[in-house]
Amino acid sequence: MKTRLKELRADRGWSQAELAERLGVSRQTVNSIETERYEPSLSLAFRIARLVGLPIEDVFAGPEA
Repeated sequence: MKTRLKELRADRGWSQAELAERLGVSRQTVNSIETERYEPSLSLAFRIARLVGLPIEDVFAGPEA
């Protein structure tokens, strides 16, 4: 799954650790999502989208995108 998480995090000046703390996950989880080695659960994807203030489809895109 393609993600803009790294870009969105950087735009806000957050480190991976800061984002992880805001989401209640580990920094390694954030890193794995950003490098597209891990697909977040639907609930985590919605929490991420809510935190950055964007619709989920503006943060994540399926493999065909």
